[in-house]
Amino acid sequence: MSEAKRLRRPAEGGYARGDETRLRIVAAAIDVFGERGFAAASTREIAARAGVNAPALQYYFDNKEGVYRACAEEIAEHVRARFEPVLQRVRDVLADEDADDERLIGAYLALLEAVADKVFLTPHTPGTRLFFVREQMGQEPVIASQILHERLREPLNQIGSALASRIGGTAPDDPVTRIRMMGLHGQLAIFQMAPRTTLTMLGWDQFDADRIALVKSTLLGQTRTLLTMWARERDARVGDTQPAARAKRATGATRARKR
Repeated sequence: MSEAKRLRRPAEGGYARGDETRLRIVAAAIDVFGERGFAAASTREIAARAGVNAPALQYYFDNKEGVYRACAEEIAEHVRARFEPVLQRVRDVLADEDADDERLIGAYLALLEAVADKVFLTPHTPGTRLFFVREQMGQEPVIASQILHERLREPLNQIGSALASRIGGTAPDDPVTRIRMMGLHGQLAIFQMAPRTTLTMLGWDQFDADRIALVKSTLLGQTRTLLTMWARERDARVGDTQPAARAKRATGATRARKR
């Protein structure tokens, strides 16, 4: 491999411009891959949309597969960064073995609200949405699914399962735990994947701030109801024999009623 190939960018003064160019190519490629699919997308079209010469793609990414991998990596890292604050909050709650049900449920609601904010408040181009749709259909190179799973979906799934496990008294890898978690997060799927359908069903023309708040409060409210029910079922299974645990849950229930 030549020295120029290893550097990928000029040694002096070109790093900021190089990063900007690379990101511009990735942004254009996400749209093209989303609109046309990997097989039909051309590097020439990607370069044209990014406002660069076609050889620039080989300079930064080697080939079309390299561009596609970079798109998945950029999406995964961008979304993961948005979730990191709430993930840290949940980790802190999970690290506390004495956390009562109210704290655990509150942490789950915070996680779900962060997912809702991503669905409703994060700008997405049509190409980005289609990129996800094509990836989920399994018709694109598997590398995107691997990257999104390892860097984004599985960390979210693990932390959601850990919370559902503590609240419901089932093992984190129990299918019941995973199904419950997927069901809770699936509430938002129709709003993300079929926004026009949901608007039509609701008789709305758009999701403005008040309507988004209504959707979120409704979904979070029913999620709290389910989580509380699962916690009660857990207690009924194991028996409420420990005074300390009984007092802890009573404290959480009191706080919940006050809210």
